[in-house]
Amino acid sequence: MILGRDLACQYPGGARLAFPDIAVPQGGVLLLRGRSGSGKSSWLALAAGLMAPSAGTIEVAGQSLGALPPVQRDAWRARHVGFLPQKLHLSAALTVAGNLELVYFAAGLPSDAAAISAALQALGVGELATRRPQQLSGGQAQRVALARAVLLQPRVILADEPTASLDDVAAQEALALLQGTAQRCGATLVIATHDARVVAALSQAQVLDLDAFREVPA
Repeated sequence: MILGRDLACQYPGGARLAFPDIAVPQGGVLLLRGRSGSGKSSWLALAAGLMAPSAGTIEVAGQSLGALPPVQRDAWRARHVGFLPQKLHLSAALTVAGNLELVYFAAGLPSDAAAISAALQALGVGELATRRPQQLSGGQAQRVALARAVLLQPRVILADEPTASLDDVAAQEALALLQGTAQRCGATLVIATHDARVVAALSQAQVLDLDAFREVPA
């Protein structure tokens, strides 16, 4: 569940971005649409608790993020939000399994090798656990990053332009993986995109269009 009311953010020396109100039920799908620069990344940062709003409120999975101090907000995010960035940020120094172990470290939890293996198996990359990221294809790396994002059974999955560099077949597969994984977790799925293929494939999803976002001088 995500609730945004009178939500805005302010960058130092920049414009104030004010976003439309939104209410997404738990387990729902939201498409965050807009051109590059329309505020999609800022909205995702607010929903992930990476940025505090300058005005308004945002509640994610029952938690009002503005009520949490930064350290608690980081701990909450590590346990309840799965993030699939456009740049996957897999550490080249670690194996695939080692990259997933970092999730437990960030959440202050003991590592669980069985859960790591199960997450990789569920996404069809269990045999890649001992490989390094540079030994993976693009599709394999995205599956590993998705396994990392959902390892702790998050309440919300945020995906930033997950089809931007994919051909039509790979894009369709990526969307199916995202939807299927979110359904298994019972997670709310948010996909930030300017890809018309995503909009067409998820025509029943709720849409928040940021192309008409309000930019107010500071």
